[in-house]
Amino acid sequence: MTATVTYESNLRTTCLHLQSGSAIETDAPTDNKGKGERFSPTDLIATGLGACMITTMGIKAQTMDIALDGAKVEVTKVMVSDPRRIGKIIAHVTMPTLNLDEKTIEILERVARTCPVERSLHPDVELDIQFNWL
Repeated sequence: MTATVTYESNLRTTCLHLQSGSAIETDAPTDNKGKGERFSPTDLIATGLGACMITTMGIKAQTMDIALDGAKVEVTKVMVSDPRRIGKIIAHVTMPTLNLDEKTIEILERVARTCPVERSLHPDVELDIQFNWL
């Protein structure tokens, strides 16, 4: 088992990661009867994409003796209706100044674009992934 999710009340859950004991809370978003005081479940999916992209890049970068410290992914989730779902995820990746050659950049970007979360998303979810190499 990976986690437990407990419904607290008022459209809030507590999610417990069993291996580490760390917890996060979720709220329904304000556009769907919630308070929006925490990540929504769909926010976690979009944010998970950004985290997975930068983590897999970091794994590959370590094998290449490259430090990605300070890399950042700005994530925007766009909801659609009928049925209500994530329609688009925008992920803008900003990399620190590394002075890498084009081949290395291509490798790292390919790793990000094929991370496990990206490969798990439904093909109807539009992805707008952009990289900014300083």
